Amino acid sequence: MSKYQVLLGPAELNAALAQAFPQGGRKFDLVREVTPGKVRLIQAYDPAMLRPGGLISGPTLMSLADTAGYVIVMAHVGVEFMAVTSALNMSFLRGAKPGDIQAEAELLSLGRRNVVCDVRLWTESPERLAAQAIVTYARAMPA
Repeated sequence: MSKYQVLLGPAELNAALAQAFPQGGRKFDLVREVTPGKVRLIQAYDPAMLRPGGLISGPTLMSLADTAGYVIVMAHVGVEFMAVTSALNMSFLRGAKPGDIQAEAELLSLGRRNVVCDVRLWTESPERLAAQAIVTYARAMPA
């Protein structure tokens, strides 16, 4: 049995992302699965994600890793819009071929002030990771 409890599912998390980031009227459908201590996101492929050389760009991967960290916080503590990234350490393991980007985040620590998670990203298969990140989010302290 996991020590983590899920408070929000994919529909609620996608709605929270749309509320937190209304710029451009973007529809959020990133969050696909939430289980205790884990979330899975999929970023649909867009040719604008490519860098010279025909691979998914680093900033695109970093953005999805950061979003996965934000989502895993809210999935386990509720909507907490003022949680902010305090650290993101990214390792690029191989070029990410064009395609939908899969991200799986797993909680490493869920504290009152900080949340740390491991995020793994790929386009081909989970056995061929394109990148891995450790993301830390600082939670908003009550006033």
